[in-house]
Amino acid sequence: MPNPKEKINRWKEGNAPNDCFHPRHMMIGDIVIERQPVSVCVPANFKVTLSVRAEGAGILKYQWFTNGDDGENYEVHGGTQADLIINPVKTHLYVCRVNDNFYNWVFSEWVKVKVLDIDASVSGLPRHWQGNPHIAINPKPQTVQPGAKITLRCSAFGNPAPRYQWHRNGLALLKNTTDTLQIDHAEAKHEGTYLCSVSNVLEEIWSEPVQVDIVQNDRLPQSPTKAVDKVALLIGNLNYSNHPALMAPMMDVHELANLLRQLGFRVVSLLDLTKVEMLAAVEKFFDLLHKGVYGLFYYAGHGYESAGRNYLVPVDAPRPYRTGNCVCVQRIMLQMQERHTALNVILLDTCRKWYNQQRIASEIMPQQPKGNTVYGYGTCEDAEAFEVQDGGRSTGIFTKYLNKHILQAEKVTHVLERASEDLGRDPLITGKQAVEIKHTLNEPRSLADPVQTAGHTRELHLRDFCWRQANELPRKRRLVFHCGVKVEVSFSALFSNVIVAFGVIKTTGPKTDNCTITLSSIPAMEELYSGPGRFEEADSMLFDNAVNPDCTLRVCGLQKLKESLVIKMDLHYTHTESRQRLTESQRVDIGKPLVASCKLYETFHTSRKKQDIASAQSMGNILHSKQEPNPNQPGPGQPFTRKAECGAPFRCNEPEENDETELQDVIV
Repeated sequence: MPNPKEKINRWKEGNAPNDCFHPRHMMIGDIVIERQPVSVCVPANFKVTLSVRAEGAGILKYQWFTNGDDGENYEVHGGTQADLIINPVKTHLYVCRVNDNFYNWVFSEWVKVKVLDIDASVSGLPRHWQGNPHIAINPKPQTVQPGAKITLRCSAFGNPAPRYQWHRNGLALLKNTTDTLQIDHAEAKHEGTYLCSVSNVLEEIWSEPVQVDIVQNDRLPQSPTKAVDKVALLIGNLNYSNHPALMAPMMDVHELANLLRQLGFRVVSLLDLTKVEMLAAVEKFFDLLHKGVYGLFYYAGHGYESAGRNYLVPVDAPRPYRTGNCVCVQRIMLQMQERHTALNVILLDTCRKWYNQQRIASEIMPQQPKGNTVYGYGTCEDAEAFEVQDGGRSTGIFTKYLNKHILQAEKVTHVLERASEDLGRDPLITGKQAVEIKHTLNEPRSLADPVQTAGHTRELHLRDFCWRQANELPRKRRLVFHCGVKVEVSFSALFSNVIVAFGVIKTTGPKTDNCTITLSSIPAMEELYSGPGRFEEADSMLFDNAVNPDCTLRVCGLQKLKESLVIKMDLHYTHTESRQRLTESQRVDIGKPLVASCKLYETFHTSRKKQDIASAQSMGNILHSKQEPNPNQPGPGQPFTRKAECGAPFRCNEPEENDETELQDVIV
């Protein structure tokens, strides 16, 4: 019986076998390793499974080895299976030897199990983490003198272990592909904004952008502005029940959400909300705002202006609508201010046409001059905002230019000014649309400012809880059918209320042929964002670099879900003996994923008017109602307005007005 500390002969300096033991030279006899183990990076004591799969004659035997702290290499006690399950506390290398009864053997590739000494709960690692990259340590901004050393670190958990690619001022630094970027002698050319891309086969994410400044001895660096956290709520309304449908809000929200995540924002992105759902979503957004937090609210859809107030039109707004059927932007800003946030940004890509300016404005308490408020309007007063369709791509013109500049580490008002200048040069909307910026900033705060959480632990944990509630994905499932076919079901989020299920056939059965799978949901959730000749962008968002599923299912409108969501999988195959086409089915209960757990369909105030409750209950009809055709749908490259046609036939094109003060318990 071998000694449990039997040393593997001829290791290469304690890291890998020498050339005669290299895996490429190990295909002796008929043993071939079909799947190699992969390196991982995990928190201490996190359960890790290293797997190797091999083919050979007869029964194969396995023995895992690891390097010890003394530089020697030892057998792993109990590591005699193809799968090695460990709970590592330190970083180690592992390799597996596979042999048969005929004295043939082969070694797998070496893999590293890297352990980051960081508490998983503090780093925000999800409870049911699936292995996608999760940044635990973000780089920090630096101000150094010429000739000094610059060290930036970005460390992430990942299974497989993540890959790193550093960027400076938007350009990839091709030689910097580890978790640490080091410059021994700083020069003026090294100054700029640094970002790190972190990726594995599951996902790509970005670190927080940081600024590196090179200063002379006589220059004193300014104290940088920081946020204790950064959160954003993005809403895009496009499928209206009583008004022309829009095209661009879906892609506008999706692309802006990805950019904000690169800036370190926690993002909740939602499509097609009713009045009640919009109010509930905003209420949840407020739960993420505390002292020192940066808050950003973005809306794309129909809207208008009345008596100095801006109103957002929900998808269930009647025709004609009243202010009571809409959401008042100024009330949202007031509530953001009351949370003592460090920066409040509201970005509106919607029309601001005036309606009934003679009416008396509702009473909204004036905002305090705290010097932290920014409004970015996609258009000026009494003007329309436009979106454009060019081929298969749709975009709001304001958001198009906003996204071009938003990653820049500049004062947020300067970013909006650059977007405004670009929009002003667009010939499609010359004389029709111009950006308007209002602000009270008295500090050079930027959306790219770093996050500093020290001293705010209790609030951070509260935000983490609220954040996870709206962003937790179901775990991956492996289904085994009676015929022997094995299918894997995994999940991804397009938006916080749109989930995609992927089905992949992993193994066919011994008597199955021509296997196909289909997915459906219980209850059925109608697909609104793709179809022949319509919303092609939705399909382009489904697949990234490495995903090649056998079947996909997009489940929309999760905010309406009042019970657990069940994914039904139907397997269709031909029996190799009878040649009959057979079907087997299985169901997977995934609970209430993403924003479904937030119960946005519930009212937050018991005094809410009956009309708001009724509008939420009637929203189910919108999913099955035919959308109103748009008589002014533009051709390719032509702008289309986001102005809601709210007048009934043969009536003035204005909303019916009511005294909004009667609805103060309803409107945020």
